[in-house]
Amino acid sequence: MSIAAPTQPLDFIRQIVTDDLNAGKYGRIITRFPPEPNGYLHIGHAKSICLNFGIAEEFGGLCNLRFDDTNPIKEEQEYVDAIMEDVRWLGFDWGDRLFFASDYFQQMYDYALHLIKAGKAYVDSLSADEIREYRGTLIEPGKDSPYRNRSVEENLDLFQRMKAGEFPEGAHVLRAKIDMASGNINLRDPVLYRIIHAEHHRTGNAWCIYPMYDYAHPISDAQEGVTHSLCTLEFEDHRPLYDWVMENCPVPFRSYQYEFARLNLSYTVLSKRRLIKLVKEGHVSGWDDPRLPTLSGMRRRGYPAEAIRRFCDLIGVGKRENVVDMALLEYCVREELNKTAPRVMAVLKPLKVVITNYPEGQSEELEAVNNPEDPTAGTRPVPFGRELYIERDDFMEEPPKKFFRLAPGREVRLRYAYFIKCQDVVKDEKTGDILELRCTYDPATKGGYAPDGRKVQATLHWVAASHAAPAKVRLYDRLFSTPEPGAATGNFLDDLNPDSLETLANCRVEPSLGRARPGQRFQFERLGYFCVDRDSGRGSLTFNRTVPLKDPWAKIQKGK
Repeated sequence: MSIAAPTQPLDFIRQIVTDDLNAGKYGRIITRFPPEPNGYLHIGHAKSICLNFGIAEEFGGLCNLRFDDTNPIKEEQEYVDAIMEDVRWLGFDWGDRLFFASDYFQQMYDYALHLIKAGKAYVDSLSADEIREYRGTLIEPGKDSPYRNRSVEENLDLFQRMKAGEFPEGAHVLRAKIDMASGNINLRDPVLYRIIHAEHHRTGNAWCIYPMYDYAHPISDAQEGVTHSLCTLEFEDHRPLYDWVMENCPVPFRSYQYEFARLNLSYTVLSKRRLIKLVKEGHVSGWDDPRLPTLSGMRRRGYPAEAIRRFCDLIGVGKRENVVDMALLEYCVREELNKTAPRVMAVLKPLKVVITNYPEGQSEELEAVNNPEDPTAGTRPVPFGRELYIERDDFMEEPPKKFFRLAPGREVRLRYAYFIKCQDVVKDEKTGDILELRCTYDPATKGGYAPDGRKVQATLHWVAASHAAPAKVRLYDRLFSTPEPGAATGNFLDDLNPDSLETLANCRVEPSLGRARPGQRFQFERLGYFCVDRDSGRGSLTFNRTVPLKDPWAKIQKGK
């Protein structure tokens, strides 16, 4: 298969694939995405998903979804189901190519017997701490285990008894016999199998010995005929072990591993250990908390899958580790939602307005544009009446010089409606709080334009009080207040943003939103993009803020 020259420069992974195909090394490209089912996927995994499935699609190949389920203590079916849902949501399909490392447990065991018989693996009875001590350091070589020279017969007997469940956890492990003086610590007789007496989510209690990732990974790749096994850079030092397994086991196919830089994102954490800590300790409401970088959290927050794929495309694939600014991801979200999200009006902090010269009991329908970026989106009717709600922040009784919104004696435009002028302010006699505004409107300005050509300096959004639907709105912000959580103190929890969530319970939205379904996204005019939360039900609306219309953090950081 010959690949035509691209119109744009290829990243180094795609260049390797192109060269291999042009050289006739493979007839078809096969990649794989191999998550561990011990947690939920996050935005870092999205980069790997887009790369593996994307390359397969671009080069007419196949991509496998394979679960690395080799540790029954941490793995659950819940995670398997969630991962499949996330991959599908991103827009990728593995077809009939769903695999599990546990599919190959018998083959891995047989290969382990082959290694023992060839004198290349042995059963070690040192404790975990002793193995660590014998391994040496980066500047000191390791030393041989006293059990390294057991006979083939003794090793076979012990390993088979390990499989039969005769020994407790930690009593023995199977190790590769490579080189305890190697400059690469991963080659200092790495552990291949350990004893775990726990029920596996797929194989039940059929096994009590389980392979380590560095052993299971290359064998799984070989069984599936994976041509390009793409890993992040932390596995670069593990590649010699990957190659050793390929060369010393009678695998049916020779796979090759290539490494690329993982995604690091500012103002968040992508370590699975840290994410688990946030969930388990209750710092967030769960794996799908909209503040988390998990794909389920981003989906609940209202991030479109198209925006995440666009983000992964923009950051590219390279060999150098760097930190990507969260603002780039949010930019991709805004760009996508600007094209696709219908516009509606909602008031988050309502202030009542009574139009005193509008007839009591009368109402009318005005025409509003659904999306100015999409002419095919059409228009919708919005009701207008004597009593309205506007944003409390859109009024000031004593405005400063650069405040152009509503104030006593000032005229403003109501979006799609009329010019109104504030005539009076009604306050609570005891507290002095503003209860409502008394305004007048100009009937000649219907549609928001004055026939005499006079101008106003502000346009406000609003909802009709008698028609508005009540709603709860969650204003989500970044979970951490610093770009690198924990960099200053060593404890990432010290940098949790105390203002990452504000819940507004008494919001009002235009009546068209009464038909909104969970997952639907909208632009609340002048406020930002919002998504209907799964908590919404009949007669109850809950919205999550996806992103503001503009990036407030850029302004905050500039001020600092």
